[in-house]
Amino acid sequence: MTSILSKHILFESVEISDAALAEISLTLEMHRDFRMSVYKDKCMKRRIAIRMRSCRCNDAAAYCALLRQNDHELDLLKKALTIHVSQFFRNPAMFKKLQTAIFPYLFQKAEAAQEPLRLWSLGCAGGEEAYSLGILLREFFSGQLMHTSVEIYGADIDADTLQAAIHAEYIEDRLKEVPTAIRERYFISNGPRLQLTSEIRDMVTFHQRDIMAVETYEPCLMALCRNTLIYFNRPDQEKILLGIAHILPSGGILVLGKSETLVGDARKLFTMVCPVERIYCRL
Repeated sequence: MTSILSKHILFESVEISDAALAEISLTLEMHRDFRMSVYKDKCMKRRIAIRMRSCRCNDAAAYCALLRQNDHELDLLKKALTIHVSQFFRNPAMFKKLQTAIFPYLFQKAEAAQEPLRLWSLGCAGGEEAYSLGILLREFFSGQLMHTSVEIYGADIDADTLQAAIHAEYIEDRLKEVPTAIRERYFISNGPRLQLTSEIRDMVTFHQRDIMAVETYEPCLMALCRNTLIYFNRPDQEKILLGIAHILPSGGILVLGKSETLVGDARKLFTMVCPVERIYCRL
């Protein structure tokens, strides 16, 4: 019992030096074209430690050696470093604000410009946020949808995560914030999971994109970048925000997560719309 407990404590207290982190980063960049340096070191070390424990590597040197030999572990590590867990209608108050104030404004703007209402869900993970936008539009703006084209795009760097988003099957936990009536209307039980109906799935298109190059994305009237910036270093947060500003027209809307805010020169490009829900308007 003592030896088992000691081993457990050893794995729980894994330490990753800056030198080991740099070696892992270089390995990922060389073999998977993945730049780990843009992410916060603390977050990366925590997720690497999880993979080390899974592989029963009790020090960083052993894990670095494993990565040099094992392509499968490289893929698993990249996935662990990039995957974000979400849920439908995460932060319901924000979606209520979209319903009552933001979408009516955006439809007017799109109609005046005679252009599609294009929306980006950045760092979309399993697609829950993008699909939530589709449900919201279908539920409350069916009239506007008849004469204004809407394009919902989801972007994420991880291909496997995007495939799961396209398939759109979810465990119960992802639907905790979904009202019963909406759940019954747009989800079909499929064993232990719930399948989103094609009516909503067909509203969203997913793209494998690097958020560090967001300035190359198609222009849009609203970009949601919630609970994504927190993983990046401050200079790269600013780069992402400036890229989002580039694809938003004057009057376009940016939505950040509750714990996120504008940084650097990006603060000069937006005005606050709703401080509680972190909603901004492009100047």
